[in-house]
Amino acid sequence: VGALIAAGLLPAAVLMVCMLIAAYAVAVSRGYPAGVFPGWAGVFHAAAAAVPGLLIVVIILAGILSGVFTATEAASIAVIYTLLLTFLIYRTMNWHYLMLAAAKAVKTTGVVLLLIGVSAMFQYLMGLYEVADFMGELLGKVSTTPWVVFLLINVILFVLGTFMDMAATILIATPIFLPIAMKFGMDPVQFGMVMLINCALGLNTPPVGTTQFVGCAIGEISVGAVMKTIWPFYGALVAALMLVTYVPSFSLALPRLLMGYAH
Repeated sequence: VGALIAAGLLPAAVLMVCMLIAAYAVAVSRGYPAGVFPGWAGVFHAAAAAVPGLLIVVIILAGILSGVFTATEAASIAVIYTLLLTFLIYRTMNWHYLMLAAAKAVKTTGVVLLLIGVSAMFQYLMGLYEVADFMGELLGKVSTTPWVVFLLINVILFVLGTFMDMAATILIATPIFLPIAMKFGMDPVQFGMVMLINCALGLNTPPVGTTQFVGCAIGEISVGAVMKTIWPFYGALVAALMLVTYVPSFSLALPRLLMGYAH
């Protein structure tokens, strides 16, 4: 787990750069007005004000990497810290707003649970008809060229991710495609990063598209409206995916440097 967390840092930076480029291109093409730079004093003031909130990332990562608490327990720690922060430090939360936030969270959670239920049905049907096994066997017969095999794995993972929840995709696809990827020279940690980026693509793509449905529910906008404008950001995700797939250093440099990882 520690190696996977360290491995995710550089791909996250690559993904951030790709998204920034896509956002800039969209803003320029649509003629969005440029913001006014507040000056470095304003930047430092905003950064200082954000430090207490950003500490939650440090607490979660440090706690998981050190073994103080599990990833699941980290969610509870994050909620408790956030409540203390908003009530006592920022003082932006009161009981009225807390109840409103809780009500909206219940609504959003209902959407997520419904989508997970639908995803579970797809998972059952795909397991019943051995779709993933068939894909794995077919993949081994199509090509013996590593870059072609990796490309096909990406396509299959993306398709699976559009129909299933991320956890289901990982549980079903990893035992099938990890041995194939390793056979053609891909490290398990690198495969983990490839899997996660594919899941990110799948979670933003209907018919299931859990993340997109949740985002649309929060923003109170239709999925159809979002799909008309999301394509540049899909391109950014795909660009990051290709870099992580075909340049192993993006995933493996930090685990090797920080943890002496070797496989």
